[in-house]
Amino acid sequence: MKAARRLDEIAPFRVMELLARANELAELGHDVIHLEVGEPDFGTPVPIVEAAQSALSRGETRYTDARGNFVLREAIAEFYKNRYAVSVSPDRIVVTAGASGGLLLLSALLMDPGDNLLMTDPGYPCNRHFLSSFNANALLVPVSAEDNYQLTPEAIGRYWNERSRGALVASPANPTGSVLSLTDAEKLADEVSKRGGVLIADEIYQGLVYESDQTDTVLKVSDEAFIVNSFSKYFGMTGWRLGWVIVPETFTRDLEKLAQNLFICPSAIAQAAAVAAFEEETIEILEEHRAEFATRRNFLVPAMRELGFDVPLMPAGAFYVYAGLPDSVEEDSESFCWKLLEDEYVAITPGTDFGFLEADRRIRVSYARDLSQLEQAVARIERVLR
Repeated sequence: MKAARRLDEIAPFRVMELLARANELAELGHDVIHLEVGEPDFGTPVPIVEAAQSALSRGETRYTDARGNFVLREAIAEFYKNRYAVSVSPDRIVVTAGASGGLLLLSALLMDPGDNLLMTDPGYPCNRHFLSSFNANALLVPVSAEDNYQLTPEAIGRYWNERSRGALVASPANPTGSVLSLTDAEKLADEVSKRGGVLIADEIYQGLVYESDQTDTVLKVSDEAFIVNSFSKYFGMTGWRLGWVIVPETFTRDLEKLAQNLFICPSAIAQAAAVAAFEEETIEILEEHRAEFATRRNFLVPAMRELGFDVPLMPAGAFYVYAGLPDSVEEDSESFCWKLLEDEYVAITPGTDFGFLEADRRIRVSYARDLSQLEQAVARIERVLR
């Protein structure tokens, strides 16, 4: 007996293997600094937790609408209206089991076997694996700092083929932290649209941008775009496993059918909690977190450059630094990451988790840890380099 052939195309998520070993070392008593996983170190804001506790006390533990509770979808729509001046009907919003559940639903909704979706290399690896689950493919487009690590209309024209269904962009992006401007987003949307394709925008780090007050949304330039978002990153609800997608009106019924069959519904308790995520008191807490992330970024990037790491662009969003190894490092990125973990108990992620373009000389460092831990991590990395 053997697993389906699609498993041959799905690589292990190396960061989770590093995390497992880091946890083993911590259990043995070592002082491990976790800079590998994309998880805010701040706890879920108190108003969100209290909303969940209140829902539990009222016994709100039953199935909900497969699309998510209307009160939550309405709150999400109101959030887009107030923060981004975008009008979205709650009927176009489907609450999902995390952004991963949303991307899985969109893969099932849009992709036939043999179809492909253009996306960046480097990029979040699970995106291409969602496609593999439906026998579709990721068409990886190499991008660099010169492209702001984003797709361009020229690249779409160069890589698009007869089986291309559309393009996936991420803003802010994992692992590079790059942000797509509205001007560039509009050009991409036009390029994809004229080819009869769809544009999917991964906006799960929306809100975590440091050069401006707010992250924009691709919905501002294209009402036909498919949006994926999450309560995990900006809202600090990673373990609650809740996200949402926004789709054009013509796709709402088909997406609902898929949600009914694949997931039944999202967590009722997580949904009740998430309504409080948009309250003014919660947003104030989240903005304090964003300011702290900016402080950490402003320390870590210069410190890594001083150690010889190549960071060509200051990451504009998310909470990652994507860097090239110093010339003095002879190991590839995976070997370097394992050496750093075993010798100095600092966990970071190799670039090979995020694609293929020069990936064996790239690493991703998360600054979702407090400043004192980042300072210790830099000192330990320096010891390994010397």
